[in-house]
Amino acid sequence: MDSVKLSTVTPRKSRLARTLAKVLHVRAAASAGVSPDDDIHKEKSHQDRLKIATKFAGEDDKARVNREAFMAKLFASLSSIKASYAQLQYAQSPYDADGIQSADQMIVSELKNLSELKQCYLKKELNESSPETTLLLSERQEQSSLVKTYEITTKKLDSQLKLKESEIVFLKEKLAEANSDNKLLEKRLNSSGQLGFPDNTQLSGLRPSHFTAFHRQAVKSVRSFVRLLIDEMESEDWDVFAAATSIQPGVSFWKPNHVCFAFESFVCNEMFDGLDQTESSPEKGDRRRVFFNKFMELKSIRPADYLAWKPKSKFAAFCRAKYLRVVHPKMEASFFGDLNQRNLVSSGELPETPFFTAFVEMARRVWLLRCLAFSLDVEASVFQVSRGSRFSEVYMESLSDEAFDAAAPGTEPLVAFTVVPGFRIGKFVVQSQVYLS
Repeated sequence: MDSVKLSTVTPRKSRLARTLAKVLHVRAAASAGVSPDDDIHKEKSHQDRLKIATKFAGEDDKARVNREAFMAKLFASLSSIKASYAQLQYAQSPYDADGIQSADQMIVSELKNLSELKQCYLKKELNESSPETTLLLSERQEQSSLVKTYEITTKKLDSQLKLKESEIVFLKEKLAEANSDNKLLEKRLNSSGQLGFPDNTQLSGLRPSHFTAFHRQAVKSVRSFVRLLIDEMESEDWDVFAAATSIQPGVSFWKPNHVCFAFESFVCNEMFDGLDQTESSPEKGDRRRVFFNKFMELKSIRPADYLAWKPKSKFAAFCRAKYLRVVHPKMEASFFGDLNQRNLVSSGELPETPFFTAFVEMARRVWLLRCLAFSLDVEASVFQVSRGSRFSEVYMESLSDEAFDAAAPGTEPLVAFTVVPGFRIGKFVVQSQVYLS
């Protein structure tokens, strides 16, 4: 039970608390052997009191019954004090003047009753006109006080629960606000062309951790483009599920929204294909410098500006080739009503449409990842996981943890398809992201 601060209690209430502590001490001594449960002591049963009464040898039946009735009144009064004290504490916060006054009056009344019982005991005036009725009434009063104490405890717990729920709502709002701020910062970062890579980074300072960071950005850009594709499909009333199963036939998706992973697997397969291959080039040291310079040149400029500056660059050729592989003619015709963008790309031009701009932003992240891979002083290679392979935490990251719950004890789920290829950077491994069946 929560303690009451002394500074908030009047001198009269301090004396009352000390008196109550003495009374509760007497009650605890009489209830020895009963364990506390949330500061509420279990009351002696009718049989327990009868056993205590029978300890007084030499008494006749009437005297024993009178003593039992007396003890029942004593325990009932103590229970009422405990219930009133619980109400007094509950009314402290939030402050309830009427509740405090009511509890205070009840405590004073019961203390007076205890004082009268004490005088009766000292004077041996324990006779009752109807001890059986007194027993029943006392039992009823005691049970009523116990119920009241539990009700107050329940109210207190309800108040604490509401407080916690309010804190949860507040924290969720703060989280949403933080996520919104992060998205805004990311949008500003993307629009500025910067990718969070220090301009003073030297070739000798490149580490696999740099590659890992850019790999996350590349995967994130692929997912953004896939969301755009799915939105376009839905706006044109495509059967998105049928399109997904045509990419990954025979796969049962754990959730309806998991069909996006099929499209991600297709886009990643096309965009990352040949990423670890390069044309014949100078010695390794010179090759590293060439690709690092390309990386530093492209990372700090918007892709549209770079393509306008260098329309015949290898990056421009990469964008054109990958666009023709990723965006099917039927898809483009369905989205835009014609093949104008495709025709421009095929003729060596670069359309300035929102859709192509989104594609080029994704292509830039993948191209930068390629440049960074060839800038490292260790060999980089791409790998995919075959369908039916057993899941390995070393080489794979699961995108469908539901498969682990459904797997039989002692077995590992199997790979349905690779969503994002993995990379080997020397002895360092960037896990492949897989969908499990």
